[in-house]
Amino acid sequence: MTALVHRTRTVRGNDGAPVAGTALASGDVTAPLMGLAPQSFDLVIHCAASLEFDAPRDVLARVNVEGTRNALDFARAAGAGFLHVSTAYVCGTREGRIVEGPVPPGTRFTNNYEESKALAEALVEASGLPFAIARPSIVLGDHASGAIRDFPSLCNAFRLMARGKVSVFPVRAGATLNMVPIDHVAHGMVQLAENFAAAQGGWYHLVAAEPLPAAELAHGVTRVAHLPQVRVVDPATFDMAALPPAERQLLGRMLATFGPYFSRDPRFDDARFRQLTGLACPPADGPWLDRLIAYAIARGFLPQAPDSQRTSG
Repeated sequence: MTALVHRTRTVRGNDGAPVAGTALASGDVTAPLMGLAPQSFDLVIHCAASLEFDAPRDVLARVNVEGTRNALDFARAAGAGFLHVSTAYVCGTREGRIVEGPVPPGTRFTNNYEESKALAEALVEASGLPFAIARPSIVLGDHASGAIRDFPSLCNAFRLMARGKVSVFPVRAGATLNMVPIDHVAHGMVQLAENFAAAQGGWYHLVAAEPLPAAELAHGVTRVAHLPQVRVVDPATFDMAALPPAERQLLGRMLATFGPYFSRDPRFDDARFRQLTGLACPPADGPWLDRLIAYAIARGFLPQAPDSQRTSG
């Protein structure tokens, strides 16, 4: 196995340990052929992307769209199949049942990131290469332990609430978040790669069977005794002007980035993925969320209890 690296010159697992048996190649997805000399491979797994939801369109086009085009050109030169990692949230503003298939024409997106991933999918579909598209939802920590090497951007919403910087959480009644354990996604990607011949031509949702109510983000913080109480409010009736200026500014920034995810209810069908791989996602429920928060506290990403701070200091 060969891994493309750019700024980070190592490949590490979720536990932070180096991945054994991996050759490294230095390159850049924004360069033609990713800056690599043509060589022979069986399969290219393309997961490099900018994950900044509010990045300018031209930045996301260069990395997520043109970067995919460069990776496709490399796969074509290498005589390889192409396993593309996208996101379940290319569903855009659609709600209800979302099937495993191409993004429908006319789909409206809530941010530039979603749009860029949909455009990249279209390039893959039109490439003429043997392809499969994997669509994880919001990837968080290990199901059993909550462990994750790097905290994704959604965790900043936890952090603002846990630090008492934001005391209210505006969320539409019935809104859900599909958050999936990283181990389910990793196992799923391995199965798609190892069964690529059967996976060809398909779109696959790597998602939780049942999404969490979006309000659980606030409830999960509130369940921890030493963290602040967070009040869930209806965004249609809540008056942000009543908040102190500093909190109003922070909440406004949080909602500008993540607000659309706190106001919709997509239900991702993963029947095709389960049929091909035999994998079912373990419950992505309240207890799992509690393990995620406990791990983030233990790592110092979220505030620790005053007694533990004194003990560790």
